[in-house]
Amino acid sequence: MPHLQIQYSDNLNGRIDMKQLCNQLNDTLCASGVFPKGGIRVRAYPACAYSIADQHAENAFIDIILRIGTGRTAEQKRDIGQALIDLTSQTCKKLLDEPHFALSLEIVEINPDFNWKLNSIHPRLKTQTKSQEPSS
Repeated sequence: MPHLQIQYSDNLNGRIDMKQLCNQLNDTLCASGVFPKGGIRVRAYPACAYSIADQHAENAFIDIILRIGTGRTAEQKRDIGQALIDLTSQTCKKLLDEPHFALSLEIVEINPDFNWKLNSIHPRLKTQTKSQEPSS
């Protein structure tokens, strides 16, 4: 963990570089020092069917959900949430200046009693030296 999911209206295709945003959000999560690098996942999904507010054709959204395991302090969660929303709002500055855009972010803590994971990435990263790391 963490797993960060971005859902966005597909009318943003070509207006936001989602691959770049995913990489930047991944970098932000890594830089926090709160999560193991091997557990970080960032993915984006376009919504091709949606209805927003007054159904104006230019209405658009980005909804971000960060799912994390338990054990982080309220301050850590606030700091990470703020860093993620700051980065995303900077990326979406032009959209936020328009009257047709909504941006949201929520952090969801996962109950460990109902969470199962298998991951072969953690062991590889633990043995990898700094010089072996791929560049982003």
